[in-house]
Amino acid sequence: MTTSPLYSERLLAAATGACGRTVLRQQTDGEAEVSVEGATVGDALRALAERYPSTKDQLFSPEGELNRYVNVYLNDEDVRVLDGLDTGASESDTVVILPAMAGG
Repeated sequence: MTTSPLYSERLLAAATGACGRTVLRQQTDGEAEVSVEGATVGDALRALAERYPSTKDQLFSPEGELNRYVNVYLNDEDVRVLDGLDTGASESDTVVILPAMAGG
């Protein structure tokens, strides 16, 4: 297993609310970046959900698939156009989680 930084505050900044706090950062004890082990993006996200259980429902559907309103990128590539949760990840990779924003 490799260790991959899980998300970057620089990219999550696009998902900040009016109060300036990111959506997922509130669930990770304020951490902007978390390192987890995983051979795939799915493994890394499941490791995040295991460490921070409140993120599980935000990331995954009841069937264990990536929620449709969560965008996940591996080194700036949308994992949905790669191999989804089965996309391989290595120690030098960065996985970015960007919750979709809605409003008007």
